[in-house]
Amino acid sequence: MHRPTIAEIDLAALRHNYQYVTALAGPARRILAVVKANAYGHGAVRISRELEKCGVDFLGVATCEEAAELRTAGIKSSLLLMGGIFPGQEDEVLKYDLMPVIFDMEIARGLNARAAQNGISMKVHVKLDTGMGRVGILPDDVEAFFSSLKECQNLQVDGLLTHLSTADACNESATTFTREQIELFAALIKKVREMGFSPTYLHCANSAALIRGLATAFNLIRPGIMLYGIGPSPSLAENLKPVLSLKSKIMSLKKVPAGYSISYRRTFIAQRDSLIATIPIGYADGYTRHFSNKATVLVRGRRAPVVGVVCMDMTMVDVTDIPSVQLHDEVVLLGAQGSEIITAHELAETAHSIPYEILCGISSRVPRHYVNGC
Repeated sequence: MHRPTIAEIDLAALRHNYQYVTALAGPARRILAVVKANAYGHGAVRISRELEKCGVDFLGVATCEEAAELRTAGIKSSLLLMGGIFPGQEDEVLKYDLMPVIFDMEIARGLNARAAQNGISMKVHVKLDTGMGRVGILPDDVEAFFSSLKECQNLQVDGLLTHLSTADACNESATTFTREQIELFAALIKKVREMGFSPTYLHCANSAALIRGLATAFNLIRPGIMLYGIGPSPSLAENLKPVLSLKSKIMSLKKVPAGYSISYRRTFIAQRDSLIATIPIGYADGYTRHFSNKATVLVRGRRAPVVGVVCMDMTMVDVTDIPSVQLHDEVVLLGAQGSEIITAHELAETAHSIPYEILCGISSRVPRHYVNGC
């Protein structure tokens, strides 16, 4: 027997979401599925295998280490190293057959030298900063960067990309800025082409842009959060099926009298005689302390409030109002039970966070159990 706390991954839901992506993309655009950060907490290897069965064109990772995990597990798809590389990682790019994103001339020269030593032409994608302010070539630096890049004869610029910073916000100001980013990206593509480069792939559309029908002129899309059944914002979740459910079971039931305190620092005092369930999950599993005295869980199809401070390994829940509750009953902390559902957006709002952080925060000690594989 093992601890009953698991993250259940519904691969049928993943396939449904992927098919929705393909429908939105249309036949003219290729798909780069983002599986960085352990596939947003879902398990990168198994998710990548399922996406390969679906016919995905590319997979996107953030680091060489993430790419190495996939290659070691037998993943054959083209891997775009979206976070770039660090000095000394050139050999890993070659070893694992990766396409790095570049935005630094010294890194480009290092990759070129290693490619020349091995007598190969290495495909790279160049990132342009059109308003994210994170990494990428600034518009005023594009001409100088690509002039220098011409010296790197063993690098083939196979793609240009940028990152949209406000595509998930549907208000007028954010939408205007997104459209300005897209227009600037198109102008920079034109400049790069005029300098003699012929990138195959042009991409900036994340999940939000794809759902909203933005950036349709470019031929590669990068769905991330929507693959996992979560809308980039609550208003952009239509037709998506959540892939991950976080589940456990009641490990202890205890009747306590009115006035009794629960957990550290006595932040919850029972106002009545109460039945308290202890669940074997805590902040070490990614169930954050922000949920203390705020979140609810599902037991027997009903909501029950978290009471007291969430501990490292355990969380307490008031099940006084749950009829016929028993030891070892299933508890759903994220996902559906009966007609009730707790969404990642709900938990994110409770924690003053975003769904991405909720999913990525589920720690490695929570086993991923996969269901409905094809």
